[in-house]
Amino acid sequence: MDHSGKVDQDDVVRARNILLASEPRTPRDEVDAYRVLARVSPAAYLPPLSRALRRLSYDTGTGRRHPDSLALCEEALAAARAVDPAEPARAGVLYEALDACQRELYDLGRHTSGLAMHAEMLAIDRAEARAAGRPAVAGLHRWAAALSEAGRYSEAADAMTELVTAVLPAGSDDGDLAWVLLDGIAALHDAGRPAEVLDAFEALVGIQAAEPPSGRGPMACHLHALIGHSRMLDAYGRGEQAALVRQEALAVLTQLAATDGWRTWTSYQSSFWVVLLSLSGAESDRPSPDGPRPLSGEAPTHWPLGAKRRCFGSRHTLREEVDALAARAADDPDRHLAELVRLHRLLTVRSAVHWESHLLSGERVRSLFDEGVDLARRLSRHDPVEGTRALAGALIDRSTFHAAACRFGPALDDFRQALRCLGEVGRAEVRAAPDG
Repeated sequence: MDHSGKVDQDDVVRARNILLASEPRTPRDEVDAYRVLARVSPAAYLPPLSRALRRLSYDTGTGRRHPDSLALCEEALAAARAVDPAEPARAGVLYEALDACQRELYDLGRHTSGLAMHAEMLAIDRAEARAAGRPAVAGLHRWAAALSEAGRYSEAADAMTELVTAVLPAGSDDGDLAWVLLDGIAALHDAGRPAEVLDAFEALVGIQAAEPPSGRGPMACHLHALIGHSRMLDAYGRGEQAALVRQEALAVLTQLAATDGWRTWTSYQSSFWVVLLSLSGAESDRPSPDGPRPLSGEAPTHWPLGAKRRCFGSRHTLREEVDALAARAADDPDRHLAELVRLHRLLTVRSAVHWESHLLSGERVRSLFDEGVDLARRLSRHDPVEGTRALAGALIDRSTFHAAACRFGPALDDFRQALRCLGEVGRAEVRAAPDG
């Protein structure tokens, strides 16, 4: 951006009149005025020019982008870069301009360029953390998400490990630490680092267990953390430990089913559930190499736009694939039934993620969990070994759905059935049962 050269004084007067006028001005008028004045006094007017360009690029009132939104954001970024490095406000102006620009780039599918801007944003966050003496770099969370979406899972895991290491000693009273750990678990799992995943899950379970047993569903979140931990132990071949953790989950769920006082639905606990559910299905949901991946540790509201479109937009196609495969499985279960169970679960997980905020009226999702149990029962009759474990998994899935919606009685029934399938028939309950 060129801020040199002579400026017509009449243009300067008109620009100042626009900004000083009492009547409302349009975003376009504001940008035109700041463009003129930034050439006269860059130090004073480059920051407001950058902000005005960003406002013009996107109308927050209507939710509509300007037809030239990327060009406007790039101009806003150029204005921010032109601010004197000695200016204290420069970092904030530059960060906001980078953020607006990377959103436009990601929406256009230019992920490499968007990721480069994320790296600049992280550098600003690191500098601010050093200046303030803070151990945690706030931008690490977003940086890890961007790396994960780009398929750079090892680097994403390193970033989340750095963040967890910084925030874990201080603890948290508002649930933020649990979410940071959950995102860290997902990044470590994606990077193929099982020992670190299991250590992080133990920390997550410990944090949830320490929450006071009242208000905002802390016991339900503890339950979901335990079930998620048991699933991960199974995935990494730690079956005996998984069985012990399921007994802990059974104890918590039994208490929840017996206590009406904790039957208060919150969006927090349903989001916690759906993130753990999507994490359990991450291996079955690898995208094509050119597609953005839904972030397995992130709440759906924080997903990049491309990942949302891919996940939510694919549900109808996936439903058609499931229906077509169901017809083939009816004729040839040996070849198609196990794959039908797997593909149906993928549909269920994606649908649950989509409908997570509508759990209280989630009959569509409930029918999918019911279908999943019915399909797994068929597979267990056809293949007792693989099918019985699949049935246990489907029952646990449905149990967690009921628990997320605060239907703890049905959740407990499903969970007990799952334990019977696994040969873990309420060991703690059996030991506690009276003689005779």
